[in-house]
Amino acid sequence: MIDPKPLQTWELWYPGGGATGLPFARGRLDPTDLLWVHSAPKKLEVTVRTFDERLVARGSTTREGPYLPMTRLSIADGGIVREDRWPTADDLGSLVILPGGEVGTLIAWWNAPDGTEWRWQVELYNHR
Repeated sequence: MIDPKPLQTWELWYPGGGATGLPFARGRLDPTDLLWVHSAPKKLEVTVRTFDERLVARGSTTREGPYLPMTRLSIADGGIVREDRWPTADDLGSLVILPGGEVGTLIAWWNAPDGTEWRWQVELYNHR
């Protein structure tokens, strides 16, 4: 039986690993146009599908600039837009996918102005 609540699947693939790439994260969540990623690789292929496997968006992204621990992905015109940056107070409450696919809510964020350290909290919740 299909769950009547519509979910999306966000599948993140690292094309630079192994001979043909490696899965980075795959998570199911309520439909959204925005998802943060913790510790995203430099290259990332993203596919977003509805609960019944219809394509919502797809795109290949590459980090521009130095590594930051957080990446903001958004859906735009059937593609994926990547922004590697520090979260701000406006981003609290956003969903975050962790390597492997667990999805939580960003509830706190702090980073040093020079980017040498950061502290954050994510809340994980699930129900059956």
